[in-house]
Amino acid sequence: MNIENLKSQMRKGMLEFCVLLLLRRGPAYASEMIAGLKEARLIVVEGTLYPLLTRLKNDGLLAYEWQESTAGPPRKYYSLTPEGMKFLEQLYNSWLEINNSVNHLIEN
Repeated sequence: MNIENLKSQMRKGMLEFCVLLLLRRGPAYASEMIAGLKEARLIVVEGTLYPLLTRLKNDGLLAYEWQESTAGPPRKYYSLTPEGMKFLEQLYNSWLEINNSVNHLIEN
């Protein structure tokens, strides 16, 4: 079994949660989100992020607005909707359950 493939699948499964965690801090545009994910050692490219953002927006979890930029074209800033905040809370609770279960297995 290839450990890199497994790690990649685990990261993909957590990406939605991580993007929502970033946006709970406030609105952000894609490059800021990618930088935040890289800072957390989750390497993500725009080609992966944009389809996820579109899906989350279509699901009513994110909203966006265009803002003028002093350094180029306008930027699309994404933010959590009230539904997105509720969903993030549910994901967080699920994460705690999974984390506790895995830690239990590690420790015993």
